[in-house]
Amino acid sequence: MKKKLIIIGIESTCDDTAVSIINNREVLSNVIIRQKIHKKYGGVVPELASRFHDKNLYLAVNKAIYLSRIDKYEIDAVSFSLGPGLIGSLLVGASFAKSFSIGLKIPLLTVNHVQAHILVHFIQNANINNSFPKFPFLCLMISGGHTQIIKVNDFFKMEIIGSTLDDSVGDAFDKIARMLGIYYPGGPLLDRFSKSGYSKKFNFSKPNVNELDFSFSGFKSHIFQFIKKKLKKDSFFIKNNLADLCASVQRTISEILLEKIHKATIKTGIFRIVLAGGVSANNEIRRNFILFAKKNKKWEIFIPKKKYSIDNGAMIAITGLFKYKKNFFDSINVIPYTKFQKF
Repeated sequence: MKKKLIIIGIESTCDDTAVSIINNREVLSNVIIRQKIHKKYGGVVPELASRFHDKNLYLAVNKAIYLSRIDKYEIDAVSFSLGPGLIGSLLVGASFAKSFSIGLKIPLLTVNHVQAHILVHFIQNANINNSFPKFPFLCLMISGGHTQIIKVNDFFKMEIIGSTLDDSVGDAFDKIARMLGIYYPGGPLLDRFSKSGYSKKFNFSKPNVNELDFSFSGFKSHIFQFIKKKLKKDSFFIKNNLADLCASVQRTISEILLEKIHKATIKTGIFRIVLAGGVSANNEIRRNFILFAKKNKKWEIFIPKKKYSIDNGAMIAITGLFKYKKNFFDSINVIPYTKFQKF
């Protein structure tokens, strides 16, 4: 195996065009081009997302190569998100990666987007600990499309032991934000407004779900009915209590996640916890998990730095690196998939 192993990672599952180049576990460049056009529509428009990936991907790849200070012919392999995600966006990324592979005559490596969020922790200095988690560990995968508890035994040996029965936590944040008059991107803006709020001002009931599974559909309905009832009495209720409402919603969701992962540690006997996915950037969730770990000495908590919480090319590149080392190369005939598939 070469000491110097350079992988380019291409991420295009949703609306962000992300490209990164790594040398072994060191990030040489990490470029993200955001699509701001979706803001005026209140959410991601799939057709527009794929069109802008087509426009931005060439720019992002060129910028990533320039910032990494390497020649493109030094790249050993190209890795890219095969799914799950928006089919149009995935097809753009896949087509570019295949062309790149053929043009430079280098191997092609396909990546499961969810798995990549977990393996981002194996990039040098990618989490708040600046260290790699040891196997086995429990991963709480929280994003716009996924809410799962995953037992991770090795880089490519993962088992889902808990999952949402309906909506993801990211989707819950976005839809509750919309109820409060906060539009795209709802979750991050709700997090920002909550900073000046009192998180114990309002108490919301938590869903009662068996074992390690989650449910946020009923929780959203509860919030909706609560707000509807309050607005009948006071039309300025949301305006006068926005920060407190945001803070209270965040606290409740954070507690739901924490209670489930605590249950998972008791059930499995694994106290090494890894957070992954875009919602792991939420300040209240990060704070609560860190505080709980300080009180429970058995716990060892790993939280990605915010630039690695969101979708990024580095997580695709690092997953590609581990696949390369195991000779898990892929055919040019691979087809992207939209729904989650087993690891």
